[in-house]
Amino acid sequence: MEYKDPEFELLSSLEQIVFKDVPQTITLQQKSNPFTEYEQLRKGTGLKTDEFARAMGVSVAMVLEWESKRERPTATEIKLMRLIQANPALSKQIA
Repeated sequence: MEYKDPEFELLSSLEQIVFKDVPQTITLQQKSNPFTEYEQLRKGTGLKTDEFARAMGVSVAMVLEWESKRERPTATEIKLMRLIQANPALSKQIA
């Protein structure tokens, strides 16, 4: 039997609710923007690095690792990033 990450499943459900009326999800620019995709997601929330790290439940160092492309966030973390970007007030509720 295949293991399904409960956090991933929950965030997938939330993502469907948040983006149900959006014709297309947020698209990330490639190469035309000097920021990495993860930095774009963070900056899209309006949160500072430390605030974003707190909302994500990770260290500031980990956010910097993502933004420098030395580490890749998990699929669950990416879903959470997109949900926080879509609704920045969510970060206060999570933290």
